[in-house]
Amino acid sequence: MAFNKNALARYKILDSCFRNVGRKYFIEDLINACNQALGGLKSDYNGISRRQIFDDIAFMESSGGWSIELCRSKIGRRVFYRYVDTKFSINNMPLNAIEVEQLQSAIDVISQFNGMPQFTWVNEMIPKLKQGLYLHKEPTVLIDFDSNLYLKGLEHLGLLYNSIYLKKALTIIYQPFGYDQPYEIKFHPYFLKQYNNRWFLFGLNFELGRYDWNLAIDRIVDITDSTQVFIENTVINWPEYFEDIIGVTKPTNGPLEEVTLHFFGKSGNYVLSKPLHGSQKSKWIDNQTLEVKLNLIINNEFERILLSFSDQVKILTPKHFVNKISIMLANASKYYL
Repeated sequence: MAFNKNALARYKILDSCFRNVGRKYFIEDLINACNQALGGLKSDYNGISRRQIFDDIAFMESSGGWSIELCRSKIGRRVFYRYVDTKFSINNMPLNAIEVEQLQSAIDVISQFNGMPQFTWVNEMIPKLKQGLYLHKEPTVLIDFDSNLYLKGLEHLGLLYNSIYLKKALTIIYQPFGYDQPYEIKFHPYFLKQYNNRWFLFGLNFELGRYDWNLAIDRIVDITDSTQVFIENTVINWPEYFEDIIGVTKPTNGPLEEVTLHFFGKSGNYVLSKPLHGSQKSKWIDNQTLEVKLNLIINNEFERILLSFSDQVKILTPKHFVNKISIMLANASKYYL
């Protein structure tokens, strides 16, 4: 079976339908779900036929696909489709033969850019992709990437990515830390970002009118399609949005400030080799003290990074930040008295 972009999108849509325990998807519903999602991708789009959906299901059930286990339940003469195990998702499955072949072809193309200054990211990506090709062969592992395979909510990542790509509004059931009960959010997803081995979803919180609302995917309880018409992001340039911060938290109306730090001993060499932020300017005051100047918006993530250096860093400016960290350290020292 052809495994082009539209085919992959259909498989992801069908996967989402088969996992949905809140609705019964008959063949007409599966067709409508695909047509609704894919209709805006091409101006000459003519819709999906019943035969195409049946072929897609057959492929997903085959060993060449994902060997899905599908339950066909009858209501009268009609049949609705649902996974036997509704926690299953093709997003969590190893690469199949067709995906491996396509990924190898993609690697061959990407590798041609290796060494060009504007494509330095290729140097890091290629080894990771190549290792992924051999997941089903149990190879000798030569490289280990920093990731948290057990992070709660990773099963949502593929669905969220597709929703951004296909421009689909969502209804998200969300439960932040400290809340006894989850609550519902009408959400229009725009951007996914990983920080410190956690994934965060950014988008429009419809009720609040905030285009940069931030949801940690490990706190997402459930996701379903919304009936709302997707609202495009015309407000935020995401690469620029993160330029002035470390991490994912951007305080509302937070000022851009110059922070001056002194790092001592080996910590100075560490920060020199791995800058804290893109604005970092460094110079050695003496052979044991590195002075670092940063221009950024101070947020929780920046605070935690500095606290992790303990007695190996001294904050000189701004004064309000010096006072805040000194109070935090004084409070922490009480636990060791």
